[in-house]
Amino acid sequence: MRTEALHFDLPESLAARVPPEARGLARDQVRLLVTDRRQGFHRHDQFVNLARYLRPGDLLVVNNSRTMAASLPARMGAVPLRLHLSTDLKDGHWIVEVRSAWGGPHEGPLPAGGRVEVVGAPLRAQLLQPYRDFARLWLAQIQGDPYAAAVRVGAPIRYPYVHGEWPLAFYQTLFARVEGSAEMPSAARPFTCRVLRSLRARGVGIAQITLHTGVSSHELVHPVVEAHGTYPEWYDVPDATVQAIHAAKAAGGRVIAVGTTVVRALESAAIEGGAVKPATGFTELFVHPDYDLKVVDGLLTGLHAPVTSHLALLCAFLERAAIFQAYGEAMALGYLWHEFGDVHLIL
Repeated sequence: MRTEALHFDLPESLAARVPPEARGLARDQVRLLVTDRRQGFHRHDQFVNLARYLRPGDLLVVNNSRTMAASLPARMGAVPLRLHLSTDLKDGHWIVEVRSAWGGPHEGPLPAGGRVEVVGAPLRAQLLQPYRDFARLWLAQIQGDPYAAAVRVGAPIRYPYVHGEWPLAFYQTLFARVEGSAEMPSAARPFTCRVLRSLRARGVGIAQITLHTGVSSHELVHPVVEAHGTYPEWYDVPDATVQAIHAAKAAGGRVIAVGTTVVRALESAAIEGGAVKPATGFTELFVHPDYDLKVVDGLLTGLHAPVTSHLALLCAFLERAAIFQAYGEAMALGYLWHEFGDVHLIL
């Protein structure tokens, strides 16, 4: 697929600028766009009614990664910056992003070998080299404890379209348990205890994986979508989840990933015949329009920006025309994009 085919005009007015709680809504009252691939329809509802679109025996798989306060105040020499922790490579190196002090893109080139000092915590990052061909990312040698620095002086990674500085609790999901994500696995944000009760009553199961997300879905820059790569992210698919997946499929249920992170984790653990095995490690799987899904039957996800890796992943589930038709309806009805926005269920 040509990368330019993933372009569409997204009005700035459709960015979710504050959490739903600040708009007078409960987390589970965001809007739900439902697309059925076989029936070819789109329906519109609230997330609190998710269970009505699922069947007894279906299995939802969620990401239990907990969001870090991964944006650190820093400086390079006398220049104030923000240092965004992205991926712990577990060998003293991290993938990081350097941004301006106000959170926007850093202006001007960064020097290889440059030293970024975190303000208020004993942490230093030496920028070794740009990370592969990702325009915003660097491989850095870290001195100090990034996790302790995040607790001491960090804040959630925030983008300029969000108004206000919301506490870290607003960037956690109901399932957050294992510290490590640079940004919230936001597809699960609308889940509440009452949604879980309705799913249990419907006979829908819940299983968990861990995938620590790096900084948000990267822009696609090559002319062909499938020519892109991605950066490593650490994941774990435990045996209990493997058993739940096999049991659901054996009984005719569907495996529905809650978020693109779950798709990548489960497909990274796939083996022959649509089965999955316990797996732990780094994945660099890029799910694109030509990717043949092996484990996942459906997807619950946010609404994604144009020409990004997350939007490319959706094309493994739906034809581009169907995605754009769904998004056209969503825009016409005022759905909201980004981490505090509305959600899309693809069955």
